[in-house]
Formats: sequence, structure tokens, C-alpha cells
Amino acid sequence: MAAQAADALKNLKVKDPEAVMASAAAAKSNGNGNTVEAEDSDDEEDEKATGEGGNDGAAKKKRKRKRKPKKAGGAVPTKQSSPPRVLMSSLFPSGEYPAGEEVEYRDENLYRTTNEEKRHLDRMNNDFLQEYRQGAEIHRQVRQYAAQNIKPGQSLTEIAEGIEDSVRALSGHPGLEEGDNIKGGIAFPTGVNLDHIAAHYSPNAGNKTLLSKDNVMKVDFGVHINGRIVDSAFTMSFDPMYDNLLEAVKQATNTGIREAGIDVRLGDIGAAIQETMESYECEINGETFPVKCIRNLNGHDIRQWQIHGGKSVPIVKSNDQTKMEEGEVFAIETFGNDILIGWAKKNTCLD
Repeated sequence: MAAQAADALKNLKVKDPEAVMASAAAAKSNGNGNTVEAEDSDDEEDEKATGEGGNDGAAKKKRKRKRKPKKAGGAVPTKQSSPPRVLMSSLFPSGEYPAGEEVEYRDENLYRTTNEEKRHLDRMNNDFLQEYRQGAEIHRQVRQYAAQNIKPGQSLTEIAEGIEDSVRALSGHPGLEEGDNIKGGIAFPTGVNLDHIAAHYSPNAGNKTLLSKDNVMKVDFGVHINGRIVDSAFTMSFDPMYDNLLEAVKQATNTGIREAGIDVRLGDIGAAIQETMESYECEINGETFPVKCIRNLNGHDIRQWQIHGGKSVPIVKSNDQTKMEEGEVFAIETFGNDILIGWAKKNTCLD
């Protein structure tokens, strides 16, 4: 063994350090400044194998990237589509819906805002309010889409069906199964009322009436969740000549909402509405007309699954001493005209 080791040492060649440095300098002068590493990377080995094996070898040696699996269910929607088709509960997965515009209590009811015991009792009715707020948010989003997309030339049937399809989609109650409409969805047939028709006109099948740029149209539709009905309307006009008429009734509605409250007499609300509305004038084709309340049309209270509960809210001064009571829900509806054209607006009001 010792003899073999001695022979191996004799055959071992040791490179001269000066020769190595000279060789490196020569390689650098030829444009190749990279030294050869003792161990090549896996990629370099693949390239050598590719060069030796040709095209077939390249196909075999090429590494494939692993695709990441897609998440089940896709992305959660964060905003409403156009037209509205995203389920409202998907946009508010917590079940907490926006409160919307709130009007402060007044006078003797002001304590309801500051009394902690009363505020606690109100919070116990949160489920009742969340159902109303869900319906109100559905109504708001559908209403905004309709107001932006209704154009002259559309049929009344097309307009009504577009609104109702959106309400069904957002509420998640298409009404195809028995009893589904009781749980939620459309509260009553959509009204699309032109000019002198103030309310309660819904197109039947086959109706071919078209909306024109000269019309004033009142759009009235309702949404309900578990029988909690949101009843609200808006008016559209494509002629600025009617702007003052629309503004008169809008301000009259806001007045009625501000005046409403527990223990308030309905006749007093009507007087305030009339005073606001009839303070406006409207110029039609160069002739000025006073805006007047349509006195035989009223607001009303709303009960669960019942659109007209029994109480009426007048829009003119009267001697009605009936009071609003705690826990009741009212639709404040105001209707005005300028002799030639009628206009309506209403909103659901909670007491």
C-alpha cells in the first residue's frame, strides 16, 4: 500500500501559480472575464443537456411552472353592477346596512336622543330596523340606476320590468318558488305615471306607450324584506321648464318628514306641507301658474305586509286630530300640479 501511495504522489501534477495567473489574464484579454466554477447550477446542466440532445431533449428538459389553484367561489363583489344584479347581502356580509338620512327629534321628543334607557330600548328593535334599512338600500340603488338610464323612446313596460328585475336580483327573492314573495322582493306593482296621471298606473302586458321628452313621469315602486315595506317615488322630466314644479314638491316632502313625529297631529303636517308647496310658481310656455296641492291624494301609514295601514297623512290643512304613535311607519307623499301637469314624490318615514 505504501508503494502504491508513493507512485500516486509522483504522478500528481501541481499547476504552477504563475502559469494559472497568465492563463486568466489571456482569457480576459480575449473578452471572456468569467472564470469556470467548479460546480455548475442545475440550469446550466439543463442547457448542456439541451445542446447535446437537440430539440427533443429541450422539450423533455424544459421545466413547467406550477399553476396556482383558483380560489373557490371567485372574488367577493365590492360594488354594485350596472344594471343592478349583485345580491345586497353580498355587499353587506355583516348584515349591518346604512342608516341613511336621519331627522332629529324635536320639542318634547328630544329626550329620545339623550335618554340612555330609551336609546337602549330602541336598540332592542335593531332587527326591525335592519330589515327596513336593507329594503331602503335596495330601493336607493335601483332608483339611482333607473334615474340615470331611463331615456325618451323607452316603453313603459320596459321601464317597469327593468326596475322589478333589479329589485328581485338585489333582494334575492325572484318569486319563482311558492311563498318566496312573502319573504321579500317587490312590494307592489311598479307605477309609471305620465303627466296628468298622478299615481297608481302600471302598464299591462302588451302596453306599447312610449316615454317622450315632453313627458313628466312619476316612478313609484316598493321593496319589502319580511313584510317591512319601503314605499318611495321619484319624478323625471327632460324639459327644464318643469324644474320649479319638481322642486316645489320635493321641498314639500322634506317639510312633511321634518314635521312628522310621535304625538304630532296629522292635520298639522298637512298644513306645513301645503304652505311649502304653494309658495312656488312655475312658468309654462311663458305663462306663470301657482303650484297647488292635489288635496284628494294623501300619505299613509304602513304595517307589516300591508301597504295602507288605515291612517292618512293629508297634504293640505285640515282639522284631523289623529296623532302619529310610537312604532308606526308612514309614507309621506306629496302631490302637486301647475294646472297642466301633476307631480308626485314620497318617502317612507319611521316614527
